[in-house]
Order: sequence, then C-alpha cells, then structure tokens
Amino acid sequence: MIDRLIEGIKKTGAPIVVGLDPTLKLIPEQITKKYFEEMGETPEAVAEAITEYNRGLIDAVYELVPAVKPQIAMYEAFGIPGLVAFQKTVDYAHEKGLLVIGDIKRGDIGSTSEAYARAHLGKIKVGSKEFPGFSEDFATVNPYLGTDGVKPFTDVCREEGKGIFVLVKTSNPSSGEFQDREIDGTPLSKLVAEKVVEWGSELIGKNGYSAVGAVVGATYPEQGRLLRSVMPKSFILVPGYGAQGGKGKDLAYFFNKDGLGAIVNSSRGIIGAYQQEKYAEYGAEGYADAARAAVLDMKEDIAQALA
Repeated sequence: MIDRLIEGIKKTGAPIVVGLDPTLKLIPEQITKKYFEEMGETPEAVAEAITEYNRGLIDAVYELVPAVKPQIAMYEAFGIPGLVAFQKTVDYAHEKGLLVIGDIKRGDIGSTSEAYARAHLGKIKVGSKEFPGFSEDFATVNPYLGTDGVKPFTDVCREEGKGIFVLVKTSNPSSGEFQDREIDGTPLSKLVAEKVVEWGSELIGKNGYSAVGAVVGATYPEQGRLLRSVMPKSFILVPGYGAQGGKGKDLAYFFNKDGLGAIVNSSRGIIGAYQQEKYAEYGAEGYADAARAAVLDMKEDIAQALA
C-alpha cells in the first residue's frame, strides 16, 4: 500500500492528505437543515449530513490528492449512525480511487490490539468465511504499549498489504510533556522513531519505503529534521499544517532528497475553507469549491517550500 501511496503522490504532484474531520460547526447549514427537517434533530440526521458533506468534498478533491484521512472520533461522537457515516465515507473515497488513512490512534495489547488491527485494516473470520471491517488502507497507531501493541498491526499489514503511521512526535502543544523527555540522554520521540525503523524493517516496498510510517507534526520542524534522519525509509504523516500553525516553509525537513518521504495533512484548513476570509466568496453553497481552491493553494505552498 505504501507503493500505491507513492504512485498517487507522483501522479497528482501533491503530497497532501485531506483530513475529513466533520463537526456540526463545519457542515454548511443548508445540508444540516435539510436532514433536520426530514429526520429531526437526531444523530441519524447528523450522520446523513456528514455523509453528504464528505461526498461533496471528495468529489471536489479526488483528482488533486492521493488520499483522505477521516478522524474516527468525529464520527464515533454520534454513535452507531456516526460509524455508518464513517464507513460510507471510506467506501466513497475508495470508489473515487483515493487511499484512506484511518485516523484511529489505536494501541492496546494482545488480542485487543489484533481486534483493532483487523477491524480497520484486515478481515474477521465468521465460521468458514472472512469479512472485511472498515477497510482503510492505513491506520494511525499509538505506540505507548510498545511492541505488544504494534505487532498485531504489522502482522495484518503483512497479510493484507496495508500500512500504519505510528505516533512519534505529535503536533499538539503539550506533546513535549512525554515525547520530549530524555531517557539516558535521548528524547523519547527519537527512541520511538528507532522502533519504527525496527518494526518496518521487513515491510519495505519496491520504492524503498516501509509500510510502517510515522506521525511527526509540522509544528516542530527542527525535530522533524532529526526524526527524518533517524527514519530514512519511513514515510512521515505530517499533521499541524494550516489551522494548527504549520506553514509550507516548515515542511522541507520532513522530505527526503528524492522529494518523497512525507505526506502533509490539512483538515479544517481545507474542509472548512469556505468559512475563511480568503475563500469567503464561495459561500456555504460553494464549500466544496472552496476546499478545492484551498488544496490548490496548499499544493503550491508545499511546492515552493521544496523547490
């Protein structure tokens, strides 16, 4: 799957993933109003609104980017109807030829971690038959429980040809409370990066990159430079661009000299672009066109940073 991601990046010229993190504040009123009038102010109505909103966004960007990244919490918040909307979003993205990074941040031990891995990347056996779960192509994984929590994911990646992104240095302000702590003189994030290399050493694709990647926030470019050197064969998923403060000029350190090695996420900055002054001319009715314009601007910003 990492090779498919690289092919998608080369085809589009955009090392960009669009985060599909819907909230009621971001969904245009004309969409929520329609379903509230039809179904009442219910989780089921919100789920239908999310599905329509996401489909509009996907239709606007699927030719411009290789992947989307739905954050499952935004769907789980609405219970079972929300999870149905999550599945519909994954399926529609696949119909449009996009790869899907399931932003699930799971991490546990033993059979629990295996269940998470099979739910999102693999299949579950029922008698003599096998059924896919949510069927994302990649998933984000929390490494806090160590190899016990990660190995079930790498096992499923090996079986299914899928991939994962391990949390190494996250973009949030308080990440340093743990991730910057030094153990025998080495930052914890660097130790995790070294384990990422180990976990992915037997899952190298034809392009030379591992199916085990890392999450490193754009808000920490200097640490991005260090971690890039530690993980030369690992793709880096870079959150924190746009709404969280990361800029194109901060991104060069996350890429290798071949121009590959990273994919940059933007969520609110794209899916809520119509609410920004820069794209206000599109209005709520043109939310998808505003998102498309934001992707094109982001693509140019990254290209200038890497030039």
